[in-house]
Amino acid sequence: MINHTFNLKDPSAKKETLIFLRARFPSEAKYLKYSTGETINPKFWDKENKMPVNIKGKGLQAIKNRDVQSQLNRYQTEFHKIISQYEILDMDFTIADVKGKLDLAFKKVSSRKTFFDFYDEFVKEKKMNRDWSPATITRYANIKTILENFEKSKGYKLSFNSINSTFHSEFTDYCMGTLKHINNTYARNLGLVKTFLFWALDKNYTYNDEFKKFKKKERVITNQVVLDKEDLEKLMKHQFKLKSLERVRDVFVFSAVTGMRFGELKYVTKTNITNNTFHLKEEKGSEKEMRSIPLSKVAIHILEKYDYKLPIIANQKHNEYIKDVFEDAGFKHIVQKITTRGKEVIREDMLFYDRVSSHTARRTFITMMKREGKSDKLISKITGHRDMKTLNSYYQVDSDEKKEAVNAVFDIHF
Repeated sequence: MINHTFNLKDPSAKKETLIFLRARFPSEAKYLKYSTGETINPKFWDKENKMPVNIKGKGLQAIKNRDVQSQLNRYQTEFHKIISQYEILDMDFTIADVKGKLDLAFKKVSSRKTFFDFYDEFVKEKKMNRDWSPATITRYANIKTILENFEKSKGYKLSFNSINSTFHSEFTDYCMGTLKHINNTYARNLGLVKTFLFWALDKNYTYNDEFKKFKKKERVITNQVVLDKEDLEKLMKHQFKLKSLERVRDVFVFSAVTGMRFGELKYVTKTNITNNTFHLKEEKGSEKEMRSIPLSKVAIHILEKYDYKLPIIANQKHNEYIKDVFEDAGFKHIVQKITTRGKEVIREDMLFYDRVSSHTARRTFITMMKREGKSDKLISKITGHRDMKTLNSYYQVDSDEKKEAVNAVFDIHF
């Protein structure tokens, strides 16, 4: 541990002089000399113990000396905290590093970085380290926009020091009240904000860890729509007048019979297919093993139709057109969407085609496989899920399946 002391700028002065924190750094053979901003008359300075003279009573000088000592204690505590963190992490550090941390701790940075400057640094570092997929980069860009709009809407100036219980309440109210986010969306977004704050804490950009106490709203499995075998057959047999809708239909069905994410479809090429099996090195999570995805007859049919190059468009456009596909194919029945916002359960009647998205295909694959009794382990090897809880959240149980199960179990003769 590097030791420190406090010295006066001018020990022989007849008036108050600055007090410096001083420490020798053996690695650089130099001294850190850091102004505390505190001043004292040398005649009230204990030269032996390097501290203000302890004056008893309630006189002005006694109060002044105690205040100065209190501030010096803060500098001492912060200095040791900074040094300890570097040593615990076994990191090299310089006088300039420690000075920079002290500047941040005591708000002496001349060109102060804003909360969003640090956020941008966080995003830049993650991009440079290739820690994030393109989808994650987009997600954090959206969170920045939400935080910026929150600051303007609520008039709540964001800084590391203002991230407290009040912020949590205001942010929750903004997301769930103004933006109408449901529990799942809010929980995800708060989690992303906390990831940034953990990064800042690790970097020693802040020592405020109140955010650790922030509780997310319980995630709720929202009822979703899925297709069955008859629905897929109906979709495949439908004749579209517009070729654009036919192409969107084909991409959707291919995803539904392979369980692939929409973002993975661009990796499908003839060279990656052997014995009707597609071999995918997953983009989402570079550490994951290569997946082998069996291709059914309908999947091969679609690939051959497009010479093994699927007609993929942007996900946003695909999600717009897929609703037109299902509407054109006659999926116009009413379904109920149930979501949760806080403790409020929201029920909304919607047309089936309005509830369909690119993700419906992957959900359909998992649900159809589960209904056929295929094991979670087998399904996860195809879909790439490592968390069985997440995998099962895709599984949608419909009314017919419930009826079949109850009738099979309670087929009592009387």
